[in-house]
Amino acid sequence: MEGGAPYEQVRAQIAEQARSGALPVGYRLPTVRGLAESLGLAPNTVAKAYRALETDGVIETRGRNGTFVAAAGSAAEREAAGAAAGYAERVHRLGLTEAEALAAVREALRAAFAK
Repeated sequence: MEGGAPYEQVRAQIAEQARSGALPVGYRLPTVRGLAESLGLAPNTVAKAYRALETDGVIETRGRNGTFVAAAGSAAEREAAGAAAGYAERVHRLGLTEAEALAAVREALRAAFAK
């Protein structure tokens, strides 16, 4: 890695890989120590990068379960597009019209955002 502070290089590389889909939503990242060892960096450097990524919503830490790529930004949009494609196939098989399918989505969104 070259250019910029080491933690920033780690942060930028993980953020780009998450954005591009190279690291898919839900992918479990290495532990701070594990990544630090593999990159030849101090654990505090990787921890700082992970904290910045978590603040940016790129990753999420689930306690002892580990650190994962979060569904945020373009990754969330890709996941939503996949869910929408599945929904479109299903309503087509059920014989619903586009208007009926869209009405069902609007109602579900209203209910979800009212919570």
